[in-house]
Amino acid sequence: MGLRLDVPDEDHGKHAGRTADGTVGTMCGRFVSASPPDEIARYFDASAPEALLEPSYNVAPTNDVYAVTADGGVRRVEALHWGLVPGWAKDPKVGSRMINARAETLATKNAYKPALKRRRCLIPADGFFEWKKLPDTKRKQPYFISRPDGERYAFAGLWEVWRGPKDAEGNRTEDPLRSCTIITTTPNDTMAQIHDRMPVILPPSAWDAWLDPENDDLETLGKLLIPAPANITQLRPVSTEVNNVRNKGARLVDEATAEELVS
Repeated sequence: MGLRLDVPDEDHGKHAGRTADGTVGTMCGRFVSASPPDEIARYFDASAPEALLEPSYNVAPTNDVYAVTADGGVRRVEALHWGLVPGWAKDPKVGSRMINARAETLATKNAYKPALKRRRCLIPADGFFEWKKLPDTKRKQPYFISRPDGERYAFAGLWEVWRGPKDAEGNRTEDPLRSCTIITTTPNDTMAQIHDRMPVILPPSAWDAWLDPENDDLETLGKLLIPAPANITQLRPVSTEVNNVRNKGARLVDEATAEELVS
């Protein structure tokens, strides 16, 4: 998943839009979500989603993504819009600027604090992408990051429901929009080779505490938002085909050939 890992302050994704040729700047977020939804549900001991998404090896901001939520101790997989839209937002387009949230400032930002207290989620991923800046050039080499054992990642996330602004009579007329953001933290030793941020990856032992909406112990929850062990992240350079959001196929995670490496 390439995440938008280096956004300042509230992690606003100002580069999340497409360019004229259909590409997205490499500061944008990308990850892989190609596993069948029933497998995802079994992996997280959750009910399967009602809305089914197409497998994608290049999930981009504002796409719908699978997320695991919990209510009353029951986990469910559902499809959420990637890019958090706070309930107070006047326009859902604000979500394109909130695809990531920094772990260090979650508890102090109005956009994230309410969700941190009650609406936390896991975002399953088969891997993610990040771009390494190369010396003496503006070009960047994309990398695919995955687990050496082939297991999935569970990114820590937040979710919200946006019901639109009130009309003159005080009623909300928009269809509810359920959205999410991915939390980022400082890199582990592996990720530090290519970037200064990484998604928060939660181990199974932390899932119950993170998902429980009754758990409002922000200090304890904050201790979960740390870099993952370096041994669950492996890097491999891939083709710049991933730079274009229109490309969605499995070839995007193949190791780049000598001719495909950025130089």
